[in-house]
Order: sequence, then structure tokens, then C-alpha cells
Amino acid sequence: MMAREMILYTTVGCHLCEQAEGVINAVVERSDGGAAQLRKVDIADSPELMERYGIRIPVLQLADTGAELGWPFDEAGLREFLRQAES
Repeated sequence: MMAREMILYTTVGCHLCEQAEGVINAVVERSDGGAAQLRKVDIADSPELMERYGIRIPVLQLADTGAELGWPFDEAGLREFLRQAES
């Protein structure tokens, strides 16, 4: 997996978001030296993000391509998403 920034759209008290972050961290830790960086964005801070992601969070977005992966996903699904984004 190449180094890239990933954005997790989340909000306070979202247990599904916590689960998604756990999956992401597990994949990053198993990748080549943790080559990805995760940035969490709270959708409550933006009316536009609330409108876009309010009922969809958690959503993982690749900063470089804008590709999104919605919940639910597991480690295998996340790895496949990242592989497809590289090609």
C-alpha cells in the first residue's frame, strides 16, 4: 500500500465510527510500516458535511482521489478498496 492520507468522516459518540477506526488502524498497522495517515473529520462542524454524510457515517475517503468507502467494511474489504484505488 502506498503512503496516502485517509479521511474518516465521523462524529462524537458514533460507535460505528469507532469500529471503523479500529478496522482502519488494523489495516494500516499491517501495511508497509503504517504508510497511511488517518485524519478524522467531525461532520458536526460543518452544515455541508452534515447534509452529505449525516446518515452515512462512518465514511472513509481517500484524500488524493476522493474515492469513498461506506460502512460496513472489514479488513479484507478495506484492503481491496485501497488496492483498487492504486490502479
